[in-house]
Amino acid sequence: MPGLSQSELNSIREIVSSHQTVANKLSDYANQCQDSNIKQMFSKAAQDATKSAQNLIQML
Repeated sequence: MPGLSQSELNSIREIVSSHQTVANKLSDYANQCQDSNIKQMFSKAAQDATKSAQNLIQML
């Protein structure tokens, strides 16, 4: 993404960091779950958050 200001880049970095934090928390929640359906839901949400972070990084 050429032409982004430093402020915009910093905002994107914060968003990426937030997605990574959420992904880690969701993975932890999934590891603590006994119910397989809820565990799967948390795992999928963690994967989605990780993918979103990766997509943002790739666009830079």
